[in-house]
Amino acid sequence: MRIGELARRSGVSERSLRYYEAQGLLRAERTPGGHRDYGEWAVDRVVRIQTLYAAGLNSRKIAKLLPCMRDADGGPNEIATPELVNELGAERDRINRMITDLVRSRDVLDEVIVTASEAAAAGPAPLARRR
Repeated sequence: MRIGELARRSGVSERSLRYYEAQGLLRAERTPGGHRDYGEWAVDRVVRIQTLYAAGLNSRKIAKLLPCMRDADGGPNEIATPELVNELGAERDRINRMITDLVRSRDVLDEVIVTASEAAAAGPAPLARRR
């Protein structure tokens, strides 16, 4: 498939796909006319890349990780090094901390919403109480 179709199917811009290729995250065959040609596997690869970016990993870590993932591109899957496994464990721990912080923030927001809803239902406060 051409880059435009991959962009449509993956929901990622053509510019991002070119960037992924430049970073070694995605590869394309070239047609005789020089156009990029991606296999069906590329859609899943792009979705994985997007998920890893959303998790806060940078392109360098993603490039180290992708060869260790099962991929339908027909390429060999490499075995992760102990160092990579440690890095990934640290990333998972960081994400877990972020989740804990987000849950805490959501709980505080829930309390504020309840308080604001109760105040709104009670109507405006008398002038003497507004101070």
